[in-house]
Amino acid sequence: MDRMSSVELARQARCHALQMVARARASHVGGALSMADLLGVLYTDILRFRPDDPAWPERDRFLLSKGHSCTSLYATLALRGCFPVAELETYGADGSRLMSHISHKVPGVEFSTGSLGHALPFGLGMALAARRRGLSHRVFVLVSDGELDEGSNWEALLLAPQHRLDNLVVLVDYNKIQSLGSVAEVAELGPLVEKLRAFRWAVRELDGHNHDEIRAALDTLPWERGRPNCLVAHTVKGKGVEFMENRLEWHYRSPDATQLAAALAGLGGAP
Repeated sequence: MDRMSSVELARQARCHALQMVARARASHVGGALSMADLLGVLYTDILRFRPDDPAWPERDRFLLSKGHSCTSLYATLALRGCFPVAELETYGADGSRLMSHISHKVPGVEFSTGSLGHALPFGLGMALAARRRGLSHRVFVLVSDGELDEGSNWEALLLAPQHRLDNLVVLVDYNKIQSLGSVAEVAELGPLVEKLRAFRWAVRELDGHNHDEIRAALDTLPWERGRPNCLVAHTVKGKGVEFMENRLEWHYRSPDATQLAAALAGLGGAP
């Protein structure tokens, strides 16, 4: 299929995510929208992968730890040709492989997630195995900020530098809202960058909606030889839909027909 820009890929993924959530009367659309730009850049310019051969041995591995926000990743994979875009219409339906938490049964998905805090320890193991076997692929793990409440993440953050895993890349979708309140109210993460650096990670901090900044940072991996990489991406929950942006209720709420139409119009129309 024709290659689209990262900006257009993110726009269309947002539109499909909204339609999927509305159709299934599902939730988690706010977090799906906040990470769409990160996915757009990754799947156009950064990840080494083959849509027609998802099991290609030399591919980079991408793990979505915030598996509840799977709609934008499903849409991104379909738009890049891993499976038919029409299959997105089955999201959340009985018998569909597009489950409401990310499933490894879907082409292009490496690991099923849903229970938060699992993908980073798993990704660390993948990166360590690759290093010990002399393989060149990289492991990318996208985590949510609220998910960093989980102790399993901090165990992995402590261990990765010990093994000098500069083939491991963590992206933090730092939208500052989690299920029941703001991150600051529930368990303040700050100063996050300083904490990560104290754990001996190479860290970059940027606007998680600026494609040029994201691309420029990820093009230069690894940032420091022998140190794992963490991109702290400041994002907006519900990004791209004005009435959803920075609103807690869109962690669980599903748009009705009127809201869906308004959201799609604000994004430039359904693809």
